[in-house]
Amino acid sequence: MVDKTKYIFITGGVVSGLGKGITAASLGRLLKARGLKVAAQKLDPYINVDPGTMSPYQHGEVYVTDDGAETDLDLGHYERFIDENLNKYSNLTTGKVYWNVLNKERRGEYLGSTIQVIPHITNEIKDFVYRVGKQTSADIVITEIGGTIGDIESQPFIEAARQISLEVGRENSLFIHVTLVPFLSGSDEHKSKPTQHSVKELQGMGVSPDIIVLRCDEPLEESIFNKISMFCNVKPDCVFENMTLSTLYEVPIMLEKKNFSAVVCRELGITTPEPDLRDWMKMLDMIKGRNREVNIGLVGKYVQLHDAYLSVAESLRHAGYPLEAYVNISWIDSETLTEENYREILSPLDGILVPGGFGGRGIEGMILAAKYARENNVPYFGICLGMQIAVIEFTRNVAEIKDANSGEFDEICKNKVIDFMPGQSDNIDKGGTLRLGSYPCVIAPNTTMERCYKTNLINERHRHRYEFNNNFRDILTEKGLTISGTSPDGRLVETVELSDRPFFVGVQFHPEFKSRPDKPHPLFLGFVAASLENRTERGRQ
Repeated sequence: MVDKTKYIFITGGVVSGLGKGITAASLGRLLKARGLKVAAQKLDPYINVDPGTMSPYQHGEVYVTDDGAETDLDLGHYERFIDENLNKYSNLTTGKVYWNVLNKERRGEYLGSTIQVIPHITNEIKDFVYRVGKQTSADIVITEIGGTIGDIESQPFIEAARQISLEVGRENSLFIHVTLVPFLSGSDEHKSKPTQHSVKELQGMGVSPDIIVLRCDEPLEESIFNKISMFCNVKPDCVFENMTLSTLYEVPIMLEKKNFSAVVCRELGITTPEPDLRDWMKMLDMIKGRNREVNIGLVGKYVQLHDAYLSVAESLRHAGYPLEAYVNISWIDSETLTEENYREILSPLDGILVPGGFGGRGIEGMILAAKYARENNVPYFGICLGMQIAVIEFTRNVAEIKDANSGEFDEICKNKVIDFMPGQSDNIDKGGTLRLGSYPCVIAPNTTMERCYKTNLINERHRHRYEFNNNFRDILTEKGLTISGTSPDGRLVETVELSDRPFFVGVQFHPEFKSRPDKPHPLFLGFVAASLENRTERGRQ
């Protein structure tokens, strides 16, 4: 399609949280719809090597790729919009850059040079950007630079992007700058000055944006576009607005109505067919056509920041689209659930989901949620920690092993139904979890898992350290727990369920990372469908 890889850099100004990731993901979708092969990546300025050890309250969820990279949550947006599996070359942090450079220096790879930000740090960044294009044979590499223009931390990334633009030629590179246009109610007008100052700051770093995307809540006046075009030195048709919409998935269509991808292709000298967005439009029609609702309780320990469970929430919504249902999520802090109140809090719910997490805080509340679902035949979906919770609850209350627990929460517990596998130990760095990335799973016949997936071999992404303790297999299966999925060698228990229920499933992996808005994940689809059925049976519809 193109004879040489093209590079698009997306920066942000004025304030953080503007939606650079959504702009990048939307552009990726539009270019893919034109028949181009697109790779996306995120450059993050923080000094952590990756977000794997960061608090979900600080940074939201950790997104895991097939090859086991722990990455920024924006990569979830890229995968959901573009529908391409990303990899370890899709996320780079300042910490990883310095880590790589310092390791090279220790190995003597710099031949006695004085190691400096320029050229050594910037060269490392450049190599990373180039590598993702080579690894994927992409026509276009979209690189989002995290942070806000003017931040000290982002400067090496901006400089690296400037150098790449010079090396590949301006005909093969493009800079898109996303800025906020605030509305002042006192004067009843939008203000362009913050954008002008942000662009001036970017220009002072040697980069002039080719396209400016204006974030706003309401439609902008024509005068704003003209001002920004004139004083930021961009073509009039290279200024776009990105309004706040009811669903993120409308953004590509909104941008395309203003010829966004056509202008990008023109500026890069690419000739393509018009984008084929029929499937995307069909999905948007489903979103708009929803006429019923279902209430799902998400019982977790990080619910104060919804981004901590971003992919789970999106996956639930995806499942609602073909079922014509609004999925209302009740965010329930597991620490607030007690023996005295859990029935009252959980009784309005049509389904209960317990997501992943680490550490012992809030565990007993999650166990109560699993108990309520099991005893009242409410659809239950346990993900990673949520599966382990279901096993602990079943062992305590059905197998009547009252002290059953996980080795993660109680090291001296006698009956660790969740524990390290033989050969594992706790003597590893916390920044390197034991199972990361995609692993195969064999599904047992005549199970809920088989009914949902309609196949007996799957691959799903993992992020955990503890496993189901095989010493308890026999006693738990005798009591009615079904081991419905295992590793191909049968050694690792990957999924458990109560097969006689419409939906009571726990999975050790993270299916939320593979759901797409136009291709809902089969487990989420099965769970939401069962929850809708439960709602109908209980006369709530």
